[in-house]
Amino acid sequence: MELIRGIHNILPAHHACVLTIGNFDGVHRGHAEVITQLVKKARHLNLPATLMTFEPQPQELFNGENAPARLSSLRDKLALLDEFGIDRLLCVNFNTKFATLSADEFIDDLLVIKLGVKYLVVGDDFCFGRQRKGNFSMLKRAGEENGFAVVSTQSFMLADKRVSSTEVRDVLAKGNLEQARRLLGHPFVLSGKVFHGDQIGRTLGFPTANIALKRKVSPVKGVFAVKFYWQGSDIYEGVANVGFRPTIKGQKCQLEVHLFDFSGDLYGKAVMVELVAKIRNEQLFKSLDALKQQIKNDADKAKALLGSDAG
Repeated sequence: MELIRGIHNILPAHHACVLTIGNFDGVHRGHAEVITQLVKKARHLNLPATLMTFEPQPQELFNGENAPARLSSLRDKLALLDEFGIDRLLCVNFNTKFATLSADEFIDDLLVIKLGVKYLVVGDDFCFGRQRKGNFSMLKRAGEENGFAVVSTQSFMLADKRVSSTEVRDVLAKGNLEQARRLLGHPFVLSGKVFHGDQIGRTLGFPTANIALKRKVSPVKGVFAVKFYWQGSDIYEGVANVGFRPTIKGQKCQLEVHLFDFSGDLYGKAVMVELVAKIRNEQLFKSLDALKQQIKNDADKAKALLGSDAG
């Protein structure tokens, strides 16, 4: 999959394609159905299957921390999309300049002149251009004028049901990891680099790997049974906390993982944490001793949920 970082990197060789546009947050089963059909159409037309997505996601530019919680980082999204046989991925920098493009400029300059779209798949609720004045019917008219077909993603619904990123967020917020897995078609994973924390877990007898969550809002909070791994590693089991750590007056939402059967240096390593089951919500404890006892209880529950025989 060729990654095109920004509109300014679109080359004449990228002209003529089958295209879909969207956030593709989480790359869930609804997305998978759309992309599979897109790739199939591209092969039939002997054109490159191209996907346009945005970074940051539009709501993050417009609403900041009030934007919907993000399901996947850009890195995770690219890894998931790469499995579908897409030829090109255009990642558009969604900044103020791009957001002020008129709907006509979006169609004429980007879709027609730069990309030479021959077949376009978008949601029937897709809006674009300054003040979101562009819509599906406008694209249909532009397609008729410029010789490209425009198809709604509703043509590719999954078992007559529309799976949405909003639905996945709602399920995750309720702690239903199994239902989230069914909707996504893959486990829900948080990823990031391990950094040096404040060592409080170590003083409590439960050393943790602290992982930076580079997102404004987390879609999950609480304590979870998890699987933990990195590229080329074994899979380790553990218990994780996602949140603000109120007992020690934490100021920033972060991910901490205590592994059951691991010793070694993880600092600086890019790791993946698969959330398997939720144990409880995050809570405030009156003392570090009370927190320590609760972590022990959480670890025992996580081992039972994971079927772990780790001591």
